[in-house]
Amino acid sequence: MTTAPHVPVPPLGPGVQPPFPAPPVEGKGRRVGWGLGIGAGVLVLICGGGLAALIGLGTSISGALDEQAHAAVDDYLTALKDGRYDQAYRQLCERAQRSETSAEFRSRVEGEERISSWELGALVTVPLSVPVEATYDDGDVRNLRATLDQNTSTGEFEVCEVGE
Repeated sequence: MTTAPHVPVPPLGPGVQPPFPAPPVEGKGRRVGWGLGIGAGVLVLICGGGLAALIGLGTSISGALDEQAHAAVDDYLTALKDGRYDQAYRQLCERAQRSETSAEFRSRVEGEERISSWELGALVTVPLSVPVEATYDDGDVRNLRATLDQNTSTGEFEVCEVGE
């Protein structure tokens, strides 16, 4: 029969040292503080980077939509200016084409004063439109608004109307 190893009982009384070393306590608060600080810094960097990426993505998308809207309005106004009324009619949104035939459109726009040049403003999302500063053949300058819609099959912008 084997006997268990003998473990001495620690002596009792003040100033008695335990038979094993105690874990260090000095600097423990500083290490915890550094750890929490570094963790918070990493969290801020990650969240800040994500926020910066979202802002960049939003700006990029906004710029792309603005560019597409400008192209649609510019193409439409160029076709009208050049007298290519059938092409301008094909660039109209479905709602505008349902309300007016190609012949009615041609008759209407041939009777209107022709726009000779224009400056386009930034895309407005509600309602979907682009401000147009239009200069007419007689030199008159008017602020117009080109209302837009998106083609359901292609997703491209189409002009519905240009008016005041």
